[in-house]
Amino acid sequence: MSQLNITIPPALRAWIDHRVAEGRYTSASDLVRDLLRRDQEAAESDTAWVRAMVAEGLASGISPEKPETIIENIIARRRARRG
Repeated sequence: MSQLNITIPPALRAWIDHRVAEGRYTSASDLVRDLLRRDQEAAESDTAWVRAMVAEGLASGISPEKPETIIENIIARRRARRG
């Protein structure tokens, strides 16, 4: 494994120490690795979602409506939901 040194504010260090003391993590490094893995998984999930939305959009074809009309309809629906 490679090593990385970081600087964090005291409040974050206290949070890390608290989480380690709870026993879920064996060390600060263990906690940081877990957080990074979760972030990586979330980014991969986000990418998959965007790809699916792009594919859905491409498969839906071209709308006969003008872009301005589409935007106006979206804004109107949002306003209606807010009530």
